Amino acid sequence: MRRGTIVLAVMSCLRQPQYGYALLSELNEGGLEVGQDTLYPLLRRLEEQGLLDSEWRVEEPRPRRYYQLNPDGEQVLVHLNTEWKKINQVLRRMTNETE
Repeated sequence: MRRGTIVLAVMSCLRQPQYGYALLSELNEGGLEVGQDTLYPLLRRLEEQGLLDSEWRVEEPRPRRYYQLNPDGEQVLVHLNTEWKKINQVLRRMTNETE
């Protein structure tokens, strides 16, 4: 379950271009503790699946690889968000929580 949550969070953050360390910081500051050993393989996998685009930028003192959702990734994110909401509603009902 955590893996799916991380995928959803990463893809949501990548609506705007970000480099890996900034993304890692955003996730951790948001309360979703993710390590480099989890994030970077996930970014490579999402790119291999055709959901992310990446480019090297040398604007900073060091080159950085920026990642961003492409149109296919946007479609998958919409689907994941829909599924997340359905699962969340079911779990709330099953655990007797109200929104």
